[in-house]
Amino acid sequence: MLKSGERIDQLYSQSVQIIQSPDVFSFSLDAVLLADFAKLPVRNRSLTVDLCAGNGAVGLFMSHKTHGKIVEVEIQPRLADMAKRSVELNQLSDQISVYPQDLATVFNHLKKDSADVVTCNPPYFENLPASKKNDNPYLTIARHEVKTTLKTVVDVTSQLLKMNGKAYFVHRPDRLLDLLALMQSHRLAPKRLRFVYPKANKEANMVLVEAIKDGQPDGLRVMPPMTVYDEQGEYLPEVGAILFGDKH
Repeated sequence: MLKSGERIDQLYSQSVQIIQSPDVFSFSLDAVLLADFAKLPVRNRSLTVDLCAGNGAVGLFMSHKTHGKIVEVEIQPRLADMAKRSVELNQLSDQISVYPQDLATVFNHLKKDSADVVTCNPPYFENLPASKKNDNPYLTIARHEVKTTLKTVVDVTSQLLKMNGKAYFVHRPDRLLDLLALMQSHRLAPKRLRFVYPKANKEANMVLVEAIKDGQPDGLRVMPPMTVYDEQGEYLPEVGAILFGDKH
């Protein structure tokens, strides 16, 4: 099951196990918060698609929310392989499928206007000549828009979604205006925003966004802020419960 340099970690609030590798990719808090923020239909016939899936964390962490199918799309074969083995490890192969391909080609497998929900934790940084990139190519592709762009992600998301389907993104606040503008030009009406702060006296370093395809253009709600750590560096109760369950 495990390959060289890999380990099995657990999201204790759900007993979900996930194969990780510090040399290749490990999920971070943004994936956990995106999975928690997303609302999935419970029904059996629903379809949720997770783009830029990495090692499958978001799809795995959402799996308890729905009886429907989840599809994970990841361009890096090594990461997609880790995701597939994690799905098998959690005995979720009947529910979750992993497609090791460029998200721009996902319509080879999925019909347009077929998804109830699309989630995405995309690369945060534009691929600019001056951008400082990681020496590790796996991390560079995960963090920088080397293999895809935010415009492509939003375009594919919109095409995948049914009318009134929901999209969920996590991104950096400094890209929020880009994300909102792209959503509005691709039939996605932003409906909920939530900013995430590392500590109470720090600037937000994440934003969670919900949008509805062909939704009314008004009615955007800004939710209460989420703060991750207290002054001692311990998880605050809301985030602790997401990570470890109510016993934290």
